[in-house]
Amino acid sequence: MKALEFVSEGVAKVNELSVPEIGDDEVLIASRAVGVCHSDIELLEGRYIIPFSYPIIPGHEWSGEVMRVGSKVTRFKQGDHVVGDCVIGDDHFGFSISGAAAEFFVTKESWLHKIPDNISWNNGALVEPFSVAYYALMRVGNVNASDILVVLGAGPIGLAVTAAAKALGAKTIVVEPVDFRQKAAHELGADFVCGPDEIKAVLAKVSEGRGANVVVEATGRPDVMATALELAGFKGRVAYIGIDVGKSAPAQLGLIQSKELTITGSIGSPGVWEETIRFMSNKNIDLSPLVTARFTVDQALGAVEAAQRPMENIKAHIEFNASL
Repeated sequence: MKALEFVSEGVAKVNELSVPEIGDDEVLIASRAVGVCHSDIELLEGRYIIPFSYPIIPGHEWSGEVMRVGSKVTRFKQGDHVVGDCVIGDDHFGFSISGAAAEFFVTKESWLHKIPDNISWNNGALVEPFSVAYYALMRVGNVNASDILVVLGAGPIGLAVTAAAKALGAKTIVVEPVDFRQKAAHELGADFVCGPDEIKAVLAKVSEGRGANVVVEATGRPDVMATALELAGFKGRVAYIGIDVGKSAPAQLGLIQSKELTITGSIGSPGVWEETIRFMSNKNIDLSPLVTARFTVDQALGAVEAAQRPMENIKAHIEFNASL
C-alpha cells in the first residue's frame, strides 16, 4: 500500500508499505479522505505538544471505509463509513501514533464513529474541525435566531463556526481580510462578511448599536482577542477558540465587568463527536468550500506543500480509493 510518511524532521515521502494486520479488537480502515492541517506541518518540522518519533504517518482529520474487523469487534462491519477520534488517552492519532494518510490503517473499535450516507467522504474528514466549532458554540449556550454572532477569522475553524452558527439560526457576521476566505464564508451561510477595519461600522448598523450577542474569536491573535471584548454587547457571550501560547496584547478588561460579559474558552471537542455527526447529518451541513486543494495519494507531497500556503488554501485533502 502507499502511505504518506514523515520520515525525519522536514522530510516527507510517499512510501510503499505492507498492509497492516489487525488484532481481535481492531479494525482495518481504507482511507477515503484525509485533511492536512497546520498541526501536521508542525509535526513535520519537529514540533508537537506531546512526544513523538519518526517515521510517522500523519492524518488525524479523516474519513474511511471499514475493510476488515477483528473477532471481538461488534459495532462495525465491512463497508461501514467511519471517522475517528484524534485524542486517545495519552496518545494523539496521527501524531504520537501513526494516522490515516495511508491507503489502509488500523484503529481500535472504541476510537470509531459511524457516519451516515448523507455525509460525504470530504465532509467526513471535516468532522474533527467542525466538532471544535460545535463544541465551542455549545459551551456558549443557546445560540439561536435572536442572536447576532460575530466570527473573528475565516480559517477552517472560523468557517466551521460560520456554518454551525447559520444552522442554529444566528445572524452571522464574519470578519476576515482575505478575499477567497471571505468568499468561502459567504458560501457557508454568513449573512455579512467584512474586513477588520469595517466591522465596527457594520456591526453598529446590523445591531442598531447594541453590539454582538455572541463573539467567537478564531484567530488566536492576542490583538484580535482583545477586540472581541469591544464588539460584544451588554450581557454578550464571548468564546475563545483560536489558540495562542505566550503572546500578549493590551485589552480593555474593564469591559468584562461593565458589559457583564460571559466568557468561555475551549480546546478540542471532548465527548461531542456523536452529537456533532448527528448535527451535521440532520442539518445537511456541507463544508466543501473549505476544501480548496485535492490530491491523490501519489500527489500527497503536494498536499503537504499546499497546507504550508495558508494565503492560497484553506484545507488540502488527500483522496484515496483503494480496496481489498
